Amino acid sequence: MNFPLYKKEMKGSWKLLVIFAGILAMYICVIVSMFDPELAQAIAQFQELMPQVMAAVGMTNPGDTLASFLSAYLYGMILLVFPMVYTIIRANGLVARYVEQGSMAQLLSAPVKRQRIVLTQLSSLFTGVVLLVAFCTALEYAAAQLMFPGELALSQLLSLNGGLLALHLFMAGFSFLCSCIFNESKYALGVSAGVLSVSYLLQMLANMGGRLENLKYATFFTLFRPNGLLEGSGNAWGGIGVLLALALLCSSLSVLIFCKKDMPV
Repeated sequence: MNFPLYKKEMKGSWKLLVIFAGILAMYICVIVSMFDPELAQAIAQFQELMPQVMAAVGMTNPGDTLASFLSAYLYGMILLVFPMVYTIIRANGLVARYVEQGSMAQLLSAPVKRQRIVLTQLSSLFTGVVLLVAFCTALEYAAAQLMFPGELALSQLLSLNGGLLALHLFMAGFSFLCSCIFNESKYALGVSAGVLSVSYLLQMLANMGGRLENLKYATFFTLFRPNGLLEGSGNAWGGIGVLLALALLCSSLSVLIFCKKDMPV
């Protein structure tokens, strides 16, 4: 990597990281505090009134353990959507916006290889994703130990968030690939945000069941199965392996395309 460039990009990321970490911290603390029999009854009644809405965002079958409760109420929407939005915004600013504004030509004029530049940008994106997931992991465990000591096994939490990290690394790789393909940020942002948003929408529709259930085969979100990870299912871990392979593929294509593309001056 080019460390001066890496430090510059991380400085450019910290404000967004703080904003999204703050939002996630609020939701995590609220959801953990809701692990209570009385509140669980109220949630169950709400689920009976609006079963399809709750199912769409994965908030079904919370179980009777804190791990399964968090799996239902955090890993169906909140921990998927907010880091995804961070990834889309940041990936667009790392390549496409530089190219559009003409700043990339200045970077390329320096005696640094293209491969080194693109790997540095990709590394800063992945670092932000890892930091967000690590923050969520630490906060979930701390909040659980503070409010419900001994109720959440660290091994279960690491399994959930290990799978979550693989999912977000893939989305980061895909968003970065779009940023490398397009010279205008509006196209890079439109394609990455469009594909990821539609994929999540398809997952929501598939969660509602019935004839819509087959839509799960049209979205990569199906590869992330929180309940399966808690149970140690081989299929669930196989899906995580596929997500990591796709993340590597997108990253490799990003480097290849960036190194070969013609940059507008």
